[in-house]
Amino acid sequence: MTAAHTPRRITCLQPSATVILDAIGELTRVVACTRYCTDVVAGVGDGSRVILADSWTADTSEIVATQPDLVIASVPYQEKAVSEILRAGARFLGFAPKTLADVYIDIAIIAGAVGATDRGEAVITAMQRRIDDVRTRTAIASRPRVWCEEWGKPLIASQLWVAELVEAAGGDFLGTAGCQTSAENIRQLDPEVIIAAWCGAGDRVPLNKIMRERGWQTTAAAVSGRVYCIRDEFLNTPAPTLLQGLEALAIAVHPELFLDANKVVPGTKGIRRITEVHASIGDNSTR
Repeated sequence: MTAAHTPRRITCLQPSATVILDAIGELTRVVACTRYCTDVVAGVGDGSRVILADSWTADTSEIVATQPDLVIASVPYQEKAVSEILRAGARFLGFAPKTLADVYIDIAIIAGAVGATDRGEAVITAMQRRIDDVRTRTAIASRPRVWCEEWGKPLIASQLWVAELVEAAGGDFLGTAGCQTSAENIRQLDPEVIIAAWCGAGDRVPLNKIMRERGWQTTAAAVSGRVYCIRDEFLNTPAPTLLQGLEALAIAVHPELFLDANKVVPGTKGIRRITEVHASIGDNSTR
């Protein structure tokens, strides 16, 4: 595909698309994105791009005003907005990945759309290789029961791609990925590791509070102090960012394999742990 036949002005309403374009070296094509994109790709907040509110509240006229030839969003998306974007002459790509395989396909599609197929394949290969490396390292280790949630009220398990990463990190994912459950149900499953990665919350999940309110103080995870918050961008952005989530998961699930002798987390940010579950005990951070 020649450069003349690729989109030159892309508006990203999905942070994962911005991450992918950055990973394949095509960030200069992004003329507008949401404020959440700046959380995962700092370079888009340099003042040279239009920053939109978010994919659901951004006014269609604002999107069209950026004069995109391609708009990328997650679906389901506002049907009326899609119609208006198409009428304005822009193309629309909508993604709704569920598994890691879906994420790889999305990377390949975006890379192909901008004429960077080879770089897209390189990114996919690097992701697969790193995930396989972690899976190999945990292959003969014990498999602790892991509860991982993407939202607290209602209580919702993390997405299927997160479940796959938990398995690669050597854990046994509890519950049904992407589905709602109850605090009592999870208490009965007695997780040995609890991980909260709430959408839009960064790493600000109030771990002590939710453990106390849900009556999870006697779970195996609470007793052993294996209760963590992982930055939601690392687990809820279906893009190469997931590798950062994998590193954090590996430390949470198998610290004996992925922490060095000094308990330093090499190269990993965005994981926070509480060592005891009591109302009077504060958080202990590992960043």
